Amino acid sequence: METGDDIVRVKQSTLIGLNREARNLPLLSNSVKAQLAGGHLSAFRGRGMEYHESRPYQPGDDIRAIDWRVTARSGLTHTKVHREERERPVLLWLDLSHSMFFGTQTCFKSVLAAKLAALLAWSSVQHGDRVGYLVFSEQQHSESRPARGKHTVLKFIQQLVAHAAWRREASVAVDPKTSLKALMRLRQVTRPGSLVILFSDFRFVDTDCRGQLVELARHNDVVMLHTYDPFERRLPDGGLCRLTDGVDYLDIDTSSRRLREQYRKRYAEHQQDLERLCRELGLFLIDIATDDDMLAALKTGLGLQSR
Repeated sequence: METGDDIVRVKQSTLIGLNREARNLPLLSNSVKAQLAGGHLSAFRGRGMEYHESRPYQPGDDIRAIDWRVTARSGLTHTKVHREERERPVLLWLDLSHSMFFGTQTCFKSVLAAKLAALLAWSSVQHGDRVGYLVFSEQQHSESRPARGKHTVLKFIQQLVAHAAWRREASVAVDPKTSLKALMRLRQVTRPGSLVILFSDFRFVDTDCRGQLVELARHNDVVMLHTYDPFERRLPDGGLCRLTDGVDYLDIDTSSRRLREQYRKRYAEHQQDLERLCRELGLFLIDIATDDDMLAALKTGLGLQSR
């Protein structure tokens, strides 16, 4: 029997169904290559394994690469151009710590992050990459080395849905070092040349975490996929708001303009810090809110469609 409602926790059937959506997400396209500055497919073009295009023959081209069919059809000599295909590991690092279990619109940040991770896992295996993962919370740490094939994503989904974090046991203490420990472990298991995708609200980023990201980005492409709730960015002008974690309650009077402005500035500073970090370290930042169209927002963030 499945648990979850895709609001406060995920359904296994939903994550499996994202296999269809992933077909419309060419993660390894040339546009993404340009965005990630370095790319998955080598810029070197020679007698590689993947056919790229046919173009008019140029002096110095290898005659063994002549495309005889296009030549016969067009009456002009054409050469086949290939590009070297490099399989690369994709590492998915998914934060299910305490702060991710918050949401006022559509779903919790943790649910959005889980869906995004499953979507990109499907996209990666459909493009022939090996996918590995590291899922962590204060309660549990799960990981797997990169491997190929549909069964790899299904195993990831099973581990994700069964993760202890979704049970949100009140007795579990919040550990501010949880994310740092998970980043340290990620560095240990990541091979140079990998594509590393981090799914989190990144509330944890401090000097120690920055040091781990510096080392991680030294030999890998790193994407920070920032999930947030609209309530975190700006308080509504709606009077008294009550927030709860299911046990405790917090009342906030949002009618105060001063309070709303302080709140907005605090989030803006957090966002600016993330953007500055990514610029300085050469990381790639994508922001997606819980009320966004997930696939459209991801395509926009990856540069696959205009805003």
